[in-house]
Amino acid sequence: MMNPAQPLEETSGEHRREHRQRVLKGGTIITGIQNSEVSCTLRNQNEGGAELKVAPESRVPDRFLLYVPVDGVAYRAEVRWRRNDRVGVKFTGTEPKPKLHYG
Repeated sequence: MMNPAQPLEETSGEHRREHRQRVLKGGTIITGIQNSEVSCTLRNQNEGGAELKVAPESRVPDRFLLYVPVDGVAYRAEVRWRRNDRVGVKFTGTEPKPKLHYG
């Protein structure tokens, strides 16, 4: 049974500095390998990172550009954790919309 005096965040094992706002945005992981792209969905996001949902068979590199059309930018992203079809990333910077991207 959970101790009501202990916050859920401390018991979950996740120690995030900023709360991530739940979102539902489409995105594209641009791997840089022969202009390879992987579709994804941002499930939550803050200015420091995001949680992505990808197809289970997708190969996501440790570092990539994450283009989010509704934001109009590409985030330089670094993988922090992986669980099944979810990937947690830390943003390390931004770039303008990639020229080769169709969106």
